[in-house]
Amino acid sequence: MFAFLFKLSGWKVVGTPPYAIPKAIWVGAPHHSNWDFLISVGARATMHFDIGFLAKKELFQWYSAGLFRALGGYPVDRTQGNNLVDAVVETFRENERLHIALTPEGTRRDVHALKTGFYYMALQAQVPLILVGFDYPRKAFVIRDPLWLTGDYANDMHAIYDFYLTIGGRRKSWLDMYARTGVIAGSH
Repeated sequence: MFAFLFKLSGWKVVGTPPYAIPKAIWVGAPHHSNWDFLISVGARATMHFDIGFLAKKELFQWYSAGLFRALGGYPVDRTQGNNLVDAVVETFRENERLHIALTPEGTRRDVHALKTGFYYMALQAQVPLILVGFDYPRKAFVIRDPLWLTGDYANDMHAIYDFYLTIGGRRKSWLDMYARTGVIAGSH
């Protein structure tokens, strides 16, 4: 049903899903709308790919938790001092096959910098990033080839930002600043 609705609405998957890669972190941006979630679920169904996702725990209320878990959701408590990076890395170590999606902006609102947890999760778990963009003008769910991180934060982040510059539609401040200056906000 999700694949049918995805195609019916005119959306398409652009790029090759990494079927041969057993573990990866999928990074979706820019995240502007609740529609991003439905587009992602439709793209996942179209690709026939099992991808879970991390989402704020507030979405997992008594009336919605069952649905979000059935769709592959893992609640994340962003208010406590828990170490989400370590928990995700351990989850990758415990599983032979695991693909998890997240949005590094952490919100639909404008942000001036990406959160960095996704980077350290992938680096420590030794899994690639699968960058995806929600290109609304083209109605395209765009997939980049897997990005294996080198540990050189600046160079790795430039590759990430360069990909997101190719995605059409509204940009957030973090990407606008990079487009103007080549500077990555919050760089180490």
